[in-house]
Order: sequence, then structure tokens, then C-alpha cells
Amino acid sequence: MQDSNPLKTKTMTGLFWSFADLLANHGVQFVIQILLARLLLPEHFGVIGMILIFIAISNSIVDSGFSQALIRDQQTSQTDYSTVFYFNIMMAAVMYGILYFSAFPISNFFNEPQLIPILRVLSLVLIINSLGIIHKVMLIKNVDFKTIAKINVIAVLLSGSITISLAMMGYGVWSLVINTLSMQLIQTLLLWIFNKWVPSMAFNMQSFRKFYKFGYKLLLSGLLDTLYNNIYFVIIGRFYSTTQLGFYTNAARISNMASQAISATVQRVSYPILSSIQQDEIRLKSGFRKIIKTSAFINFPLMIGLAAIAPSLFTVLLGEKWMPSVVYFQLLCIAGMLYPLHAINLNILQVKGRSDLFLLIEIIKKLVLTLLISVSLVLGQGIIGLIVAAVLSSYIALYINTYFSAREIDYSAKDQLKDLFPVLLLSIVMGVSVATIGSVLPVNHIMNLTIQIGIGIVVYIAGCKMARVQELETVYRILLVLVMKSRLMKHKNKKIVENKIVLENETIGGNK
Repeated sequence: MQDSNPLKTKTMTGLFWSFADLLANHGVQFVIQILLARLLLPEHFGVIGMILIFIAISNSIVDSGFSQALIRDQQTSQTDYSTVFYFNIMMAAVMYGILYFSAFPISNFFNEPQLIPILRVLSLVLIINSLGIIHKVMLIKNVDFKTIAKINVIAVLLSGSITISLAMMGYGVWSLVINTLSMQLIQTLLLWIFNKWVPSMAFNMQSFRKFYKFGYKLLLSGLLDTLYNNIYFVIIGRFYSTTQLGFYTNAARISNMASQAISATVQRVSYPILSSIQQDEIRLKSGFRKIIKTSAFINFPLMIGLAAIAPSLFTVLLGEKWMPSVVYFQLLCIAGMLYPLHAINLNILQVKGRSDLFLLIEIIKKLVLTLLISVSLVLGQGIIGLIVAAVLSSYIALYINTYFSAREIDYSAKDQLKDLFPVLLLSIVMGVSVATIGSVLPVNHIMNLTIQIGIGIVVYIAGCKMARVQELETVYRILLVLVMKSRLMKHKNKKIVENKIVLENETIGGNK
């Protein structure tokens, strides 16, 4: 029987495997991060934090916005893929050389001698990553998140095992370096194994110009975004101690695992799907609105809830030595509430081919953040003041994003706020309830954490039922489909095994 709605089926399949990737990949990463935080010292994470910005910027340059251009393109040839593949490798080699020779001045800037060998070794990740970019783009374009999920989980498990072993053996900061390299190497190898695409011996300037025309504006906006997303590592690393940077680095990593995981999952599924219906304005707006509301329904209570339980969470999982990170984490969670909304609104601009607006928006937002950071530094508000500036910037940035996306899809900031307000209000009520309960319970962090999580879930779901929030039913149906799909897959796998056993028995019987 032919599928009556192939787009819906493709979306649900993509969501299923992207959600599975979210739970497995980020769940495993979270566990590994917890174990490393207990095995290593804050200053170890601080040293890595100092050079994150240089790796991140270099990765953006290596990609140059071509990945998004390829995903958006509806008629991509073998020559197109091959041209971008060789360009990625060339840029990776150039950026590695620049970082290799820049290691000494970077080390002097932070007054941290051990950065020289660490940066020179860690920069190899650029070359490794460049070899798998096209393979991953092809999987995303085909909404094949099942394969991506498998690759990510295997890579995280293997690299995590290596890292924890090295940390237990006393390798300190080098265990974190090997973690990044080994994970990227395993991912790239698996991308080549699972996606057997091989580049042709071709580099076509016409193909290059076609994607460069769209991609270079995304590159410039991506560079701005990457620079400012990591600017705090530079400021804190330059003006504060390595230990303080370590506290901030871990708080940022853990908060990002939640907020950016949801954001990345929604973005990578929605972008190819929305791109495929970019000519149908009615369907595009309807799909966009549903994605926005469902993302907020999940992410708002998640991030507010994490902020509310942070003291107990950090004590139980990381230990007392990481308690200075709590207030950083709480503020970053408040900013991270909006990350999926940022990503989805910006997706529309890419879907519509408005990379020019994409760049303009990034420039405006970064000017706002620069002003806020400058005010914080002048007033001497310390690390807390810097993070508050990031929170304010996140909320101002959402208005800017929605203002420009509304010009392309007729879904204004006011309409979005109206749709999201019930969920926001219920999430705040839930967060206040959870924090209040935590403040009056006896000092038993494991018990407190369990009770707070339970109360938070009950309060939020009950509030959504009373307010008749439609997304509760939507998410319930999605989860029901995902569970049914999971059971169906298990049933199919069981049948395959049973049939194989029967076939083997018949073969053995025949041989006799």
C-alpha cells in the first residue's frame, strides 16, 4: 500500500531517529562529562576552554556555509559534491597550518605555556572532520538520521571509554584532547563505511561559484556567531583564572547539552523538510508554526526545570568542588530556553534563500551583544555580569530573528509570542514550584532531586491539561508513534532472527 503522506512519514521517521540520537548520543555524552568532571580538575577544562574558539572558528571556515547550500539545493550532482569535498580538505589544511604557527602567540595571550602542544595536536581535528562533511550532508539531505544516530552513538561510546581510561591513568587535560580527536576520527571512519560515497576526480568552478554565492554569506554570519558564542572563553581565560574558566566551561557544556541538543535536533530535521515545501506558502507557514510551538513546549520547561534543580543536580552528579558553577549554569539555562526558537526562525531565511538577511541579522545581534558585554566590563560586574549580558542578548536576538523571518513567512514576533505565552507561563510556575520545594526540604540532595523532578513533571502536565495546551496532545501522539515504531522495529528484528534460525536449521537438516 502506497503511503498517502510521504512527507509526514519522512518527517516522523526523521524525528524518531533524531530523537533516538538525542537520547542516546547526548545521554552518553552527559554521563561521560559527569565522570570526567569527577576525575579531572576545573583547570583542566579551563585549558581546553581557552582554545575552543580557535577550533570552532576554523571549522566554520572549513565548511564555509557550503553544507547548508548543498542541503538546500534540490538537484545536486556528483561533481557538485566532489567540488565541495576537495574545497573542504584544502581549507582544513590551510587552517591547520595557521593554527600550528599561531600556537605560540595564543599561548602568550593567555599566559599558558601548555597551550602550544595542545593546540597543535587538537587542530588535527580540522583535517579529520573535513573528510566526512559531504558524507554527513548527504545523510541529512536524505533525512537518514537513523544512520547518523548509529554513527554518533558508536563514536561517543568508544571515544568516551578511551577518555575515561586516560583520565583514570592521570593524563589530565590530554585525556580531553584525545576525546575530541578520537570521537571525530571514529565518526569520519563510520561515515565512510555507512555512506559509501566516493568523490570523483573533479573540481568544477561553476559548481563552486553556485554554492559559494549562497554559502559565503552563511560563512560570514557563521563566523560572527561562532566568535560570539565562544567569546566568553577568551574574555574569562584572559582576565580570570584557569580554574574560574573551568567552572564556566563545564556549566556551559552541560547547559548546552540540553538546549542545543533540542535545537540541533529540531533544526536538522526541519531544514530539509521545510526546504522541500519551500514553494507552498500555506504548508510552509503551518509546518513552521507547529515546529515552533512544539519546540517551546519541550524546551521551556526543560531549561527552567534544570535551573530550578541545579544546586541538588550539581551536588549529586559532580560533587561539591563544582558548586561555583551552579549560578553560571542557571543563567545559561535561562538564555538557552530560546535556542531552538532562534534556530527555527533562522532556518526560514535559509529555506527562502535569504543568506543576505542571515548575515545582516548576525551583524545586528553581535553589535547588541558587544554593547552589553562592554557595559558589563566597564561596570566591573565580573563573570556573572558577562553571563547576564548573554541572557539579555538572547532575548533581544529572538525579537530580531522573528522580525526578519516574519517578512518571509507572515508569522510575526507578536504572533509567536501569543502562541508561546501559555507554555512560558506554565514553565515559570513549574520552575518556581520546584525551586520553592527544594528550599524547604531537608538537606538530602538525592531525595530532593527525586522529589523536585517528580513535582515538576506533575505540575507542568497538570497545568497544560487545565490550560488545554494542544502541544501536550501533539507530543503525546509523537511519542506514541515513536514507541509503536520502536516496537515494530524490534518485532521485525525478532522475525529476521527467527527466520535466520529456521533457515540455518533447514540447511543443517538438508546437509545431514
